[in-house]
Amino acid sequence: MISHPVLDRLAGAGIRLGLGRMRDFLGSLDHPERRYPVLHVGGTNGKGSVSRMLGRMLGAAGLRVGVHTSPHLQHVNERFLVDDVPLDDARLEALIARMDQARGAWARAALPPDEAWPLTYFEFTVACAFQAFADAAVDAAVVEVGMGGRLDATNVVTPRVCAIVTVGLDHCDELGRDHAAIAGEKAGIIKPGVPVVVGPLPAPALGVIRSVAAAQGAPLHVWGHDFDAHGTAEEFRYVGGRTLSGLSTSLLGDHQVVNAAVALRMLEVAGLPVDEGHLRAGLAHTRHAGRLEWLAPDLLVDGAHNPDGATTLASYLARLPHDRRRTLLLGGGGDKDMRSVAATLAPVVDRICTTAGSHPRARTPFDVARECEGLTVPVTPAGPLDDALAACRNGTDLVVVAGSLYLVGELRERLGIGAT
Repeated sequence: MISHPVLDRLAGAGIRLGLGRMRDFLGSLDHPERRYPVLHVGGTNGKGSVSRMLGRMLGAAGLRVGVHTSPHLQHVNERFLVDDVPLDDARLEALIARMDQARGAWARAALPPDEAWPLTYFEFTVACAFQAFADAAVDAAVVEVGMGGRLDATNVVTPRVCAIVTVGLDHCDELGRDHAAIAGEKAGIIKPGVPVVVGPLPAPALGVIRSVAAAQGAPLHVWGHDFDAHGTAEEFRYVGGRTLSGLSTSLLGDHQVVNAAVALRMLEVAGLPVDEGHLRAGLAHTRHAGRLEWLAPDLLVDGAHNPDGATTLASYLARLPHDRRRTLLLGGGGDKDMRSVAATLAPVVDRICTTAGSHPRARTPFDVARECEGLTVPVTPAGPLDDALAACRNGTDLVVVAGSLYLVGELRERLGIGAT
C-alpha cells in the first residue's frame, strides 16, 4: 500500500474549510462528482458504519458502488473503495499522478501565483475519489462527510439523499461548543428538495435540523417518527417504508441497529433498485475495521475518541462478562478530550494505561495520564505503543485499545493485520 510524495506534500496544508477551491478544481475536470447518484452521509459518530452498510447493500444488489470514507485506518487506499475493494497501488499511483498534473494546470490558470496550497490533503483525496468513481463508471457512490458538513470538501455534491446520523461534541474548536452549533454546521449538507434522514439526536440539534430542512424544502425523515428499529445487532426489526424482521448485522454493538436503520431509510428514499434479500445480505456481511474489533481473544480495539463514542464502547463492555481484569490502553491527539473518554470508560475497566502512536499530533503518554488524574481507577503512563502493549498484555487480562483511529490503525499494522 502506497505512501505517495504528492500526498505527503499536501499534508502540510492542514485543515482549510471551504468549498470554492473544490468547486473550481472539479469544474476543471468536468465535474466527475455529477456522473453518478450520490448518497451523502454526515454525523459525529456512526457515519462510517452507515457508509459501509450502504456500500454492501448496494453491492449485494449487483450495482457497481464507490465508497469514500475518512480517515483511513492503515493505508490511504482504503479511502477509495470500488465494489468494496480498495484501489490497488498501481491504479492509485496513476490516479494521483494524473490528478496532481490536473491540479497544477488548474492552479496556474485559476489561482494567484503566491497561492502556496492550491488544495489540502483532504480536498485532493476527495477529488481523487470522485474521479476514481467516474473512471470506474459506478452506478452509485456513497460519500462520507469528513468534518462538519457546511464547509466540508465533500459538500460539493448534490446527492440523491443525505443523512445526519448523530450529533455529538467533537471538533468543537472548528464546529462549535454545543449541540445546536454543531448541528448547524452538519445541517449544511442539506440541499433544496433533497431528502434528509436523521438518527436519534439531542433536542437542540434536531430543532436546528428541522429548521434548515424546512427552509430548504427538504423532506425530513426522523428516527422514532418516520422510521425505527428495535433489537440487538444479532437480531432486530426495522419499521419504516416497510417492516423487516429478523435482520442482523456483522458489526458489533447494539448501536449498529440505529446505524442500520438510517442506512435502510436512506435506501428507501433513494429510489435505487435494492430488494429485501439484498438488504439482508448487505447488512449481514458489512465490514468496518477498527470499530469494536477483536484482534485476539484478549485484545479489543475501538476508535472511540469522543464522549459519545466512549459511551458506545462502555455499553458494549458492560454487556460482556467481567471475568478477567480489564486494561484500557488509551492514547489520542491534542484536539481530543481524553479525560471525558477516560471518565466514561473508567466504570467498566480496572485500570488505564496511557500510550502514544507515531502520529505527529499524538499526545505523549504523560500528557494523557495527567489529564486523566483523579479518576476512580488507577492511571499510569505506559510509554510508546510497542512498550505499552508488551506491558499490558499478558494473555489472560482483556486489553481494550481506544482513543484514536490512528492508534488503532498503527496497532493493526504492527500486528501484521491487513487493512480492510
